[in-house]
Amino acid sequence: MTLQVDADGLTVAGAELLSVPLQVSFDGAWVWSTTPARDGVRRSGGGLVVPWPPALASFLDGRARVQVSRTDGSVVHDAELVLGSGEGRIRVVDASGHPLSIDKVGHLTRSFAETSADVREEILAGTGRALADLRERAGVEAYLNYGALLGAVRDGRMLGHDSDTDVCYLSGFSDPVDVIRESYRVERVMRDLGWDVLRMSGGDIKLLLPLSDGRVCHIDVFVAFHTVGRFFQLGNRSGQLPRESILPVSTIVLQGHAFPAPADPEAMLAFVYGPGWRVPDPSFRYADPPAGIRRLDGWLRGFRTEMPAWSEHHLERVGQWETPSEFGQVVAGRLPADALVVDLGAGRGRDALHFARRGHEVRAYDFSRPAIHAIRRRARRSGLPVTPQRLILDELRFVASVGAQLSRLRPELYSRQLVGCLTPHARGHLWRLARMATAEGGTFHLEYAATGPGRLPAPEPDGLVRRLDPDLVAREVAASGGVIDDQQLLATGEDPRVARLRVRWPRGVRDLSDLTVLEEESHVRAH
Repeated sequence: MTLQVDADGLTVAGAELLSVPLQVSFDGAWVWSTTPARDGVRRSGGGLVVPWPPALASFLDGRARVQVSRTDGSVVHDAELVLGSGEGRIRVVDASGHPLSIDKVGHLTRSFAETSADVREEILAGTGRALADLRERAGVEAYLNYGALLGAVRDGRMLGHDSDTDVCYLSGFSDPVDVIRESYRVERVMRDLGWDVLRMSGGDIKLLLPLSDGRVCHIDVFVAFHTVGRFFQLGNRSGQLPRESILPVSTIVLQGHAFPAPADPEAMLAFVYGPGWRVPDPSFRYADPPAGIRRLDGWLRGFRTEMPAWSEHHLERVGQWETPSEFGQVVAGRLPADALVVDLGAGRGRDALHFARRGHEVRAYDFSRPAIHAIRRRARRSGLPVTPQRLILDELRFVASVGAQLSRLRPELYSRQLVGCLTPHARGHLWRLARMATAEGGTFHLEYAATGPGRLPAPEPDGLVRRLDPDLVAREVAASGGVIDDQQLLATGEDPRVARLRVRWPRGVRDLSDLTVLEEESHVRAH
């Protein structure tokens, strides 16, 4: 048995540890769990290397006593590790000094093992309140599930490596359209009851529970339903599980709190985690049938795929000072003195705040909650008239609502790098929103990373923003009834090739909203 830990990660030589869940700690604090055979890649010189998770990269500079152990506590590696400069101790903590660890989807979070008993009680009480509201006020058959149910059945305690609680409800509907309508009804009820709700898909919402230690715990509410001869449960589970295994609900106790649970909790856990669910595995990852994932994506998902990546992007920049962009400064010089400015895709507000400093009232829209929170903090700190709001362009109900509000305000619209973040479907909604907002006058000023001759670097942030063909964008604008008054293709200090447009939508021009051909062409170009 050989295990080496270095700057590349964990290298395993020999078969004994390949399929064993391993827990990695720095100076006694657990930070990560992995199963080498699943997570590793073969090294040309022999052995298998499991790279450090990307979320840990910014912390891996200094010294730490790295201990690697099996889930039974037996230690297989214990040695001092020096990385990067080798200065100071490596501490994987948040801004307040609280320990962080990698969760099951690769994000850094505070686990229950690093949460005080009082705060764990708040989480349990909040989960109980959520289930009661779902059952008694929203009228759905809700039950405890996933990690919380697993901990309750195994030993009656919360899983130490878990970081949120999950509940599900079994819908009485089988048609995905009815399932989605029910989910939105449930969301409205929970909002009316005072919950802060974040929608993740057509059948998945998060209830945001503020805790006394300053963080927010997520209570995921997943829909489950039977259709086409199979059982589906968000996220991503599909297979065979009869209704009788779920209803009528039973009762289970978790750390002294009684919760509704599936009629047969063990059958549910076998469905979710497989036949080995009784054996603890902090490194567990789901292996869902691809056909089931495709169906759930087609029925219920599609418009929030990149939300976690954008959240991480903005959270990584907390505390960073950002000057206004070149384009923001150019547009600021063109705006009428009394214009209300609407910044679409405002990010952390670098340009929205600049417009406000120039004397404009500003509404700043983004779909990332960390971005919205950053704008709100900065605006309050500076005393600037900036109102941050949420906008999800892939969702027509959001677009119609925001467009109707803006149509009464006659704003000047602004966006920088937004169109390159959007699907063709969402771009169609953007043009619709702009048309509605400028129906009584106003201009849309936008800049995006453009394609062009030669090899161009990927726009920042890499993987989240894509270059677009200016001819394609021009055709989409024209199809929506828009008129491009000015278009420039140029290099800036931030990107070697951008397109800058000024667009207006004359009254009475027909909106050719069927952009199917353009969407298909865009999809082909993007791939």
